[in-house]
Amino acid sequence: MSEYLRLNRANWDERAPAHAASAGYAIGRFVDDPAYLSEVVRFDRPRLGDVRGLRAVHLQCHIGTDTLSLHRLGARVTGVDFSPASLAQARALAERTGADIDYVESDVYAAPDVLEPGSFDLVYTGVGALCWLPDIRRWAAVVATLLRPGGRLFIREGHPMLASVDETRGGGVLEVQFPYFEQEAPLVWDDDTTYVETEVKFVNNVTHQWNHGLGETVTALLGEGLELTMLQEHDSCPWDALPGFTVGDEHGEYRLAQGPERLPLTYTLQARKRSY
Repeated sequence: MSEYLRLNRANWDERAPAHAASAGYAIGRFVDDPAYLSEVVRFDRPRLGDVRGLRAVHLQCHIGTDTLSLHRLGARVTGVDFSPASLAQARALAERTGADIDYVESDVYAAPDVLEPGSFDLVYTGVGALCWLPDIRRWAAVVATLLRPGGRLFIREGHPMLASVDETRGGGVLEVQFPYFEQEAPLVWDDDTTYVETEVKFVNNVTHQWNHGLGETVTALLGEGLELTMLQEHDSCPWDALPGFTVGDEHGEYRLAQGPERLPLTYTLQARKRSY
């Protein structure tokens, strides 16, 4: 196993139980309300359209709340993640809610080795996934391999401009500090926190991450025979990405408190695999 996979998997394995126990993932709401959907899926539901009966794969599914939401919208879903601890939480949630969801442990790049190529109507990826992958072209190749002709990719992701910004310098100033474009070397972080409220003290804190420019992502998909059918940039994201600079709304989305039109925080992209 490569160093980045080893470090990143240890980080996610340790955090998965804390995420499942947090209010942020609303596991209790999923169990108590059979119609409840994750905030991420609800945000994009008008763009996602009708998924009833579609065979879908959710890459980097983590603890399965978005996966379960797709299932509740009528898709036949398989969840894929490289973290066994995350998949344990996802399987437990599916069992508690009576959802028939398959979960497969795999690195994204190895997904075509454990899933049937060309068999999926929908490849879905949620927020905060692509930054863990060193090569966006390899990811696009996986998407194209898994999709049947005419199938589609749907992804909402953190905007690469957001990932370029540093809010920690002080003085109430946001600085463009980190690479916008994909680099061979990772950004190495050592962070003992996580994005949900928890009192757990973590010890696996070093991660490797990469940014991918929006043009790089689109070009990679086009190069694999996909046609871009939607690209919308949003001034909000579903986590407090810039503490002290953003405010949340009633839907769990955060925007810059002042001048939100200045910075895209996420984007939604859809692409379809050509039939020829």
